[in-house]
Amino acid sequence: MSRIPSAVTSVDRRHFLTAAGAVGVSAGIGLALGLGGGSGEATAVGPAAAAPRPAVPSPRGAAAHSATSSAPAVPARTTLDTVATPVDTRVPFQRLADGPGWRRAVRRDLAPAGAARTSRRTTLTAFVQLTDLHLADVQHPVRTEYLRASDLTGWRPQEALSVPGAVALIERINALRNGPATGTPLSFAMTTGDNTDNNSLAELDWFLTVMSGGRITPNTGDPRHYEGPQNSGEPLYWQPESAVRDVDTRHGFPRIPGYLDAVARPVTSPGLRLPWYSTVGNHDSLASGAVADRSGYLAEFAVGDRKLYTVTESEADPLRAILTAGSHPSGDELVALLKRDRRRMRAVTPDERRAPFTPHQHLAAHLDPSRTGPGPVGHGYTADNLAAGTQYYTFAMGENVVGVSIDTTDRGGHFLGSVGTEQLHWLDRTLTAHRDAHVVVFSHHNSWTMTNTHPDPARPGEGRHTGDEVVALLRRHRNVRAWVNGHSHRNRILPHGSFWEISTASHVDRPQLARIVELADNGDGTLSVFTTLIESGAPSRTDFHDLSQTGLAAMYREFAHNAPGASTTAYGSPEDRNTELLLKV
Repeated sequence: MSRIPSAVTSVDRRHFLTAAGAVGVSAGIGLALGLGGGSGEATAVGPAAAAPRPAVPSPRGAAAHSATSSAPAVPARTTLDTVATPVDTRVPFQRLADGPGWRRAVRRDLAPAGAARTSRRTTLTAFVQLTDLHLADVQHPVRTEYLRASDLTGWRPQEALSVPGAVALIERINALRNGPATGTPLSFAMTTGDNTDNNSLAELDWFLTVMSGGRITPNTGDPRHYEGPQNSGEPLYWQPESAVRDVDTRHGFPRIPGYLDAVARPVTSPGLRLPWYSTVGNHDSLASGAVADRSGYLAEFAVGDRKLYTVTESEADPLRAILTAGSHPSGDELVALLKRDRRRMRAVTPDERRAPFTPHQHLAAHLDPSRTGPGPVGHGYTADNLAAGTQYYTFAMGENVVGVSIDTTDRGGHFLGSVGTEQLHWLDRTLTAHRDAHVVVFSHHNSWTMTNTHPDPARPGEGRHTGDEVVALLRRHRNVRAWVNGHSHRNRILPHGSFWEISTASHVDRPQLARIVELADNGDGTLSVFTTLIESGAPSRTDFHDLSQTGLAAMYREFAHNAPGASTTAYGSPEDRNTELLLKV
């Protein structure tokens, strides 16, 4: 999801490419199964926490390399200090190293910059935004890697490393402690959706364990044998341990003996030291992040014993076009393809943990006391959300600062978003009730990717409302200071008259970033919103012989940088990265 124009071009399985450029991946559909049997070992915190589940042994027996990192402590630095940068851009596969940082740009679109503002400044809140982690079960049967036959961006070579990559980001956040602009301690972290990749119970388990702390075994199916595209022998995918001359090897990707064993070994997450909150995204809700399968077929297929690895370009093209346009949100064509091509599928080990999770299960998993970590219980969601089936809420961000998390996923189908009438009215009432406070709104989708108004099957008579309507509502409430979101997998900051919209790149695609946001009162009738991008704590350059947890996290970034078709515009301009955004109070 990395281009802003209004016309749809090619598809990207990362969420089937939108004209707006949003990137996602494949998923599942809601099924009433419990979270039991997951492979994450949660670290419980606080008196209300339940005992953690026992650790799960390595899926491949004795490991040839350590599953944990022996690297030195992660330095407390941001992209103001240094940015992972190609050593030589003339070669097909670009190695990364620490390069110069990005300077802070002052944006005066909405207010002037007073000369004395620094000396008068009072910090109101400081927090971290993580978005689009896309923790991926790369062996999941419902994934649509085969769309790469039509577009190289339909599958990412780095996807098997999403868990150690996310843990390295947690390590960086833990090292930082304070906001770089104001020096104020960071008070919480917020994930703005697409925390999972395939809407599977296993991935939800992994996400909650990564965030709150514990041990994760990022593997499903056969505990002894990888059964995904990377040992399929198909030249469509990078075959790291094979002599096959695959697409990615021709782009310079290396051979790495032992890679497939390494990516499925247990990973240990320290968990965030900060309280953290959660927002839902389309990949946490829909099959392939886009399909509202009403037949139930995809839910059955997800836990089954067959997986499709390849289709012809002539088969991939029409399915890609349908998913891009969102013209058939029930996914009938995808179901038809899977039913038709069973003879070409390969046998895989079935696994109930691959079942899709429902909104109710998503809420219940967050409310599980064993997942509390540093808190709060529910990570924003409450028992009232569970009873009402809603995934929007408010929370305190600091003295006289209120956070509002909204649900922009349209369960009628499509990767683009919208909000229902009931939620829009709730948002209006909430902003009115907090008219004397500073308000920051959080969502997954951004304003320009909220154009989908398919009716929600659970609320067939309810209207759906676009991003333009949300912007108009937020502008009517002068207490809104910022709208923070993700989805488009690129950095972009837009002024909306009375507030700033801050969209942050993903942590699955190049350039793999998160963002610190600090809100300060300048004491002169203006506010400053500081944004500072951060990278993971993994080394910028990787050693292909280092299959430790830290070594794999380093590969994650370098492989994402070199993925064929990876966006070069997702970084955004300097005005979309490290900034001071001025506002009138």
